[in-house]
Amino acid sequence: MSELNPSVTRSSLIMASGTIISRILGFARAVLLAAAIGVTTDAADAFGVANQLPNNVYAIIVGGVLNAVLVPQLVKARGGLDGGKGYVDRFVTLAITVFFSVTLLFTIAAPLLIRLYTSGWSDDQLALATAFAYWCLPQLFFYGLYSVFGEVLNSRKAFGPFMWAPVLNNVVSLAGLVAFIAIFAADPTGVRSVSEWGADRIALLAGTATLGVAAQALILLVSWRTIGLKLNLNFHWRGFGLGPALRAASWSLGMVLVTQIGGLVQTAVASTAAAQRDSSPAIASVAAAAIAWLIFMLPHSVVTVSIATAYFTRMAEHNQAGREKEFKVDLTTGLRVIALVSVISTAVLIVLSYPVARVFVGEYPSTAALGNVIAAFMIGLLPFSFVYMMQRAFFALEDTRTPFIFTSIQIAIHITGSITAGFLAPKEILVVTIALVTAFSISVQGIIAYAMLKKRIGTLSGFGVSRSLAKFVLSAVPATAAGIGTLWLIGGIGADSFAVDTVLSAVLSCILVATPMALVYLITLALLKSPELGEIFAGLKGRFGQAKK
Repeated sequence: MSELNPSVTRSSLIMASGTIISRILGFARAVLLAAAIGVTTDAADAFGVANQLPNNVYAIIVGGVLNAVLVPQLVKARGGLDGGKGYVDRFVTLAITVFFSVTLLFTIAAPLLIRLYTSGWSDDQLALATAFAYWCLPQLFFYGLYSVFGEVLNSRKAFGPFMWAPVLNNVVSLAGLVAFIAIFAADPTGVRSVSEWGADRIALLAGTATLGVAAQALILLVSWRTIGLKLNLNFHWRGFGLGPALRAASWSLGMVLVTQIGGLVQTAVASTAAAQRDSSPAIASVAAAAIAWLIFMLPHSVVTVSIATAYFTRMAEHNQAGREKEFKVDLTTGLRVIALVSVISTAVLIVLSYPVARVFVGEYPSTAALGNVIAAFMIGLLPFSFVYMMQRAFFALEDTRTPFIFTSIQIAIHITGSITAGFLAPKEILVVTIALVTAFSISVQGIIAYAMLKKRIGTLSGFGVSRSLAKFVLSAVPATAAGIGTLWLIGGIGADSFAVDTVLSAVLSCILVATPMALVYLITLALLKSPELGEIFAGLKGRFGQAKK
């Protein structure tokens, strides 16, 4: 019998559809940004560092504090006489207060933060990055609002708005980039020096990026009204059951700190590569790492986040009711579906790393520099997605201490490897080396997290995770061979090859290569009688059949 709950499948599909649209627009935004300021340029790195500051904190918030604390507590609070309304008002008020204070503090400290996250930069590049940071850091507040408003909706099983709101963010940002290119012209190779950037250029580029995040957050209040909620600020925090949430948050806040330290070290080490551009302009640094991570996150955000978000609320409910078997079924089903997509996504994006990179950059040396970083990051996709799902399991169990432990181990490995790479690796391959260190540290984290989860809830054998994973990997082998063969038939990935000649040829090559890879993967899974394949298609059939009705 299928283990995929139809309601979970529908919720996951709704979220995934929103994420797919958002990611398509996000790719368009990244391509326009690369056209506007380049990828392997000083201006791109300056904006990349500044815009990465709020994005890093946001990723941690969603993956740590709010996810760990809010949904399980809201599930509990809904049992009250007011349906949890009083709890929501107080928690949201507290969160808004904290986010505003943190944002104000970080914005004031922008010059210090920029210097912490960079090394070896000129005064002009530091000044440009700092100016960008003053415009970008207010995103922290709006990312916080988006997270809080969205988690309240998720706790009430209104999953769609949280995943569709980023579409508005991308639309606003795209409009800003189109205006920037129309007014100031494109500069993909960095002809415009950092000293030529005036306040008008800085405000338009970074200001519209922040405006998009604000729109993404505030649109969720419309969705609140559709489910009968209204925001009423309530500063009476004492004696209303916020204590357990704050205690749970303490470990997550610790995880925030260690992760921030890891991100700081990685960015600072990666930024040193930019200092060598006088001898070789096509050297990957901060901006290239950000684009590679965007590509890495595509399958994760479309599938893993959608699946984990839908199952998270159910696992929290199972934990509250003491239904351990149902908890394990949801966890392992989520892991199997995540693995189904992550394995083939890893293979496809490694094979197509150069054509995908060509979409964002022009010259072949820059294409190769970015493509190598993409391929290196992709090695860690499966363990990264597994860790994400297992973190949600711990959060549903109201255990934030254990994720702090295995995350701290991962960050310690990552920091050690990044610093070592900074001293030993040539600058031309520094960011590739850091990406490999990231993949390795996440793999270790996944092994430790799985061991700790088994210790907490008992064995997970008998739920088919290992068996399914073996089928996926086996099916990916002929799929990868088909992809490499197709890429070879159209000329490979050399400097003059069709696959990296133009943006259009790169996109066509991606389609030509990814299609047979996906078909071979699905056919092989069908021959191996993979149950997950049938469950996914059954869920899709049910979803679209319901839509027709």
